[in-house]
Amino acid sequence: MNKESAYWMVLAHELPTWSFSNKDGWKNEDKMNLIIQFYHDKKMSIEDFFGLPEDCWKNDFLINEKQITDLRNAKSSIANYAFLSENLQHNGIEVIPVTSSEYSKTLKENLKKSAPVIAYIKGSRQIMSNKSIAIVGSRNASDIALTFTDNIAKQASKEQKVVVSGFAKGVDKQALDSAIAYKGQSIIVLPQGIMTFESGFKSYYKQIIEGDVLVLSIFHPKAGWGKDLAMARNHIIYGLSKEIYVAESKPSKNRQGQETKGGTWAGVIDGLKKGRTIYVRQPNVTEKNDNPVLIQKGALPVDIEGNIIGRSETIAETLTEIPNTQNNDKSFSDKVKEILLHGQLSANDILKRLKLDWKSDKLTRELKKLDFIETRKEKNKIYFALKNAKQSSLFD
Repeated sequence: MNKESAYWMVLAHELPTWSFSNKDGWKNEDKMNLIIQFYHDKKMSIEDFFGLPEDCWKNDFLINEKQITDLRNAKSSIANYAFLSENLQHNGIEVIPVTSSEYSKTLKENLKKSAPVIAYIKGSRQIMSNKSIAIVGSRNASDIALTFTDNIAKQASKEQKVVVSGFAKGVDKQALDSAIAYKGQSIIVLPQGIMTFESGFKSYYKQIIEGDVLVLSIFHPKAGWGKDLAMARNHIIYGLSKEIYVAESKPSKNRQGQETKGGTWAGVIDGLKKGRTIYVRQPNVTEKNDNPVLIQKGALPVDIEGNIIGRSETIAETLTEIPNTQNNDKSFSDKVKEILLHGQLSANDILKRLKLDWKSDKLTRELKKLDFIETRKEKNKIYFALKNAKQSSLFD
């Protein structure tokens, strides 16, 4: 496995990354499309792919000359990564590629082709397959935000849900500490390479050994902490979580002293755009934070215990008064089509995303009126999907 892991690390870390200054670089989607081609379509291992003649890369995979050069240069690093892979294995760290059955299904479902090519983990792999929630918020969190975090972590642990933590001070650290205190499980998502977390492994040795804490990183194993890595880490926290609770979103200041929106704000806005259901603590009138604005933008307000206490004004809220959604309300049809672009969903999942007060059987009747919807039955459960919608089994 060491050699195969080396190839996966080369694909993840050694190809030039796309940016506005390097538009010939590789986006994550480019890597995923390549993986789908060789692994899913042609049933090849990554080692077999890298062993192909360059003419095959060009003719069979339609890889351009610049990308062929990138792959050739990356391939020259295999020996170094094989040595690094052995070092990781010696330290009990596993390399989990996106094609592995042990890779987080939740991460693939939420991020699709933005999911990381590989994940480095230490701890029980089983934790990645359990139901999970993220509790996110400010590094300089208020006492009430930390109390909220503790309450949500306590309930999650009681319900045997994994608490996903970014290991930053404030809300993230409180979420982790509370999950451990209540005998729950947690995933620590690092903003750095997993080999630079020595002190953390010592601090959580007992919990890791007992299978209650999993440490995960998507970055080069030797990468140090960086602001860009911290922001990218936030993307993974949301991706690993089935549910997202926001304790507190506060503006931060940059080096010039200017006020900017923080990572919590960016993560919630991105999640709402993608149709995620996000729960935000309803603040007291005396608090100064961005929670009310996030609620106005579509997040669901919850009380100090995490109970929903109301809804923000949305188009979906008016749909309960429209008896014939197919004929009279085009926005309902458009909204359904938009959320199903991300994949099939159950009636209850659709209700949550549309924020409707309907019963599931009423929604089912209305969905069956839409000519672009089809029903699918899996394991005695009914799902709704767009007709003719197909997706690579890599993301099933």
